[in-house]
Amino acid sequence: MKRVAEERRPQSTADWAAGVLRDQIMEGDLEPGERLGEEETTEALQVSRSTLREAFRLLAHERLVAHQLNRGMFVRVPTVEDVADLYRVRLHLECSAVRNLTGPPANLDRIADAVDHGRRALVAQDWKALGTANIRFHEELVAIVGSPRLTEVMRGVLAELRLVFHIMDNPRWFHEPYLARNQEILTTLETGDGPTAAKQLEDYLTDACEQLVKAYAHAQRTPS
Repeated sequence: MKRVAEERRPQSTADWAAGVLRDQIMEGDLEPGERLGEEETTEALQVSRSTLREAFRLLAHERLVAHQLNRGMFVRVPTVEDVADLYRVRLHLECSAVRNLTGPPANLDRIADAVDHGRRALVAQDWKALGTANIRFHEELVAIVGSPRLTEVMRGVLAELRLVFHIMDNPRWFHEPYLARNQEILTTLETGDGPTAAKQLEDYLTDACEQLVKAYAHAQRTPS
């Protein structure tokens, strides 16, 4: 794990440490099954062991890490059932976030920026970056509501989903087609047509869930 530079921490140190680890999961820097050694992690985050244990407790509650008896703390490996449930949550959060729009959202530029990052990642054939851009796009959709609490919930959902992407042998087949659908949703948001954007998202997430559950189940059955 990379050492994290000291910075201003507006929340508790445990919350801050959990946030750093959550971000690293969302960015794809921590992989499912990876061991989070206590000594290494406290050094990287520059926190005490008690603070790290509290951060681990917070992340375990979010299903992002899990303790293995006599072995320590590990980044969690989601189940197929987790994948299906994550998409049920996403359908409620994301569709409701855009449905009542009657004009372009205040964070439209950030949504567009996420789509642009996805295009550049595709050109560079950087599939990890493409996955990150897609995650940022959906995070910004929920941010339309302007609720820090909803945004926090969505970040936890997307961090857990990122763990699923690591299991896929070829993430390109999943992420690339949805970049065009992100653009379609962005175009609709530019017109302020919330109900249409919600329907586009509902179809998008339903399709994605079906594809990902099948592929994830196959990947877990296939020996590495």
